[in-house]
Amino acid sequence: MAKRVAVIGAGSSGLTSIKCCLDEGLEPVCFESSDDIGGLWKFKEQPEADRCSIYRSVIVNTSKEMMCYSDFPMPDHFPNYVNNSTLLQYIRLYAGHFNLLKHIHFQTTVRSVRQRPDFSNSGQWEVVTVDRDGREETHVFDGVLVCAGHYTQPIKPLSDFPGIDTFPGTIIHSWEYKDSDPYLGKRVVVVGIGNSGGDIAVELSRVCEKTFLSTRKGAWVIGRVVDRGLPLDMMMMTRARDLFYWLLPRALLNLIFERILNQRYDHKLYGLQPVHRILDHHIVINDDLPGRILLGDLAMKSNVQKFQGSMVFFNDGTVEEKIDAVILCTGYDYKFPFLPTSLSSGSDGDLKLYRRIFPPSLERPTLAILGLFQTKGAIMPAVELQARWASRVIAGLNHLPPAEKMVKSIEKDVQANLKSYPSPKLAALQVDHIPYIDSIAKEVGVRPNIAWLLLKDPAVGLRVFFGPCSPYQFRLNGPGHWSGARQAILTQWDRVAKPMNTRSIPEPSSFGLISWLGLSGGAALIFALMAMQIIPLFLNSD
Repeated sequence: MAKRVAVIGAGSSGLTSIKCCLDEGLEPVCFESSDDIGGLWKFKEQPEADRCSIYRSVIVNTSKEMMCYSDFPMPDHFPNYVNNSTLLQYIRLYAGHFNLLKHIHFQTTVRSVRQRPDFSNSGQWEVVTVDRDGREETHVFDGVLVCAGHYTQPIKPLSDFPGIDTFPGTIIHSWEYKDSDPYLGKRVVVVGIGNSGGDIAVELSRVCEKTFLSTRKGAWVIGRVVDRGLPLDMMMMTRARDLFYWLLPRALLNLIFERILNQRYDHKLYGLQPVHRILDHHIVINDDLPGRILLGDLAMKSNVQKFQGSMVFFNDGTVEEKIDAVILCTGYDYKFPFLPTSLSSGSDGDLKLYRRIFPPSLERPTLAILGLFQTKGAIMPAVELQARWASRVIAGLNHLPPAEKMVKSIEKDVQANLKSYPSPKLAALQVDHIPYIDSIAKEVGVRPNIAWLLLKDPAVGLRVFFGPCSPYQFRLNGPGHWSGARQAILTQWDRVAKPMNTRSIPEPSSFGLISWLGLSGGAALIFALMAMQIIPLFLNSD
């Protein structure tokens, strides 16, 4: 009999977990508290407690070729950077293509996940659920995959701002923000310059009387489009570049990258200059932020010091009056109240996870938490690799190292990130994109062998090494091999071009070009010959 696995959540992580379980001969049973799939990417007019929430205009920061599932490319006519509704459409196509919906119990909430009394031998879990009618049921599972998302608990640091209780306007978190309509003609302060803060500030600056973006540390800002108008991540996230960066001193790389960005616009002049070096923290991806500053509709400000009625005082001594609203883009915490408290460590509820997946404290590795990490690359293909590994571990096809070794690995990763992220909980979440996904792919047995590929299939090998590190690379060989992976790699740039080929532009006439070159070359020859004849005449005239 196949092992039964509980999948908690039917968002982008939960759906790929269902498929990975099926691929390994497991029987997945997915519990989704809402009435639809999509998780984070399903827009709703009103935020719902303990669920992810997005604003109407959300557009992803990773391109379609880099963020798709490894065996299911996005349709070639989809734009390179999709909005939330288009991404939700893709997720539904994926679920339909692999027939995943039949494994999902909608409007069913997981109340608790607890080890059975014989867990040390069986590795089994008791999962208590409540359905839409309030009926409670207890299930027994051989494994659990937690795919509940971690953008559900907004952080509102109101105590950091003295006098906030005297402010007469509205104060919300970006989790509650939906669109700019309520802010027409108003003066608004946005606190926090992450990707959400940048997006919301830009959107507000188009309708507000004035928008102020307050930041403690500043940020390096880059657009989605780079050289020749190509997607940022497809040009930057390559194995060749990663190797090159590894060989050069980090200080030199910081100087090079900061110089490149400052040539586009001087971050100090624009009030964006951060206190950290460019490689020490996440950059902000925003196409319009510098332009809105240049137009004067958006003003950069230092950290908020205090409130006094509708006046906002900033750390640099400046004051802005008649502020109507404040939007806090101050991040999220994560909580999984249905999990055993024994999995958490410390008062902050931190979860120690080996490779950001497995709790090392468990006697049997039959529970995995997916998607609980932060990376500078695309999340979805990384989570898919996590699910491929986790399902194989639960199926008994892969094995984890001893607990002591896993704990040491976790501590090493945290220490490496503490310089850039002083909070241990935040430091633990950070992963270096290509090395991380390669490490998971190695465990699954699907990391591409570059040297072998260059010898056996140079066309693909060159693209895998020098081209974008797209998800299809992890379906070329090994468990879960997909016969379409090679072709997907060879045609990935065609899918980039497809949605932009909306206007027919005739190629320049080769005859005209050759004729022009011929005429210009002939003219040059004639002038040269004339010069050769005329110059001696001048020389002999004396």
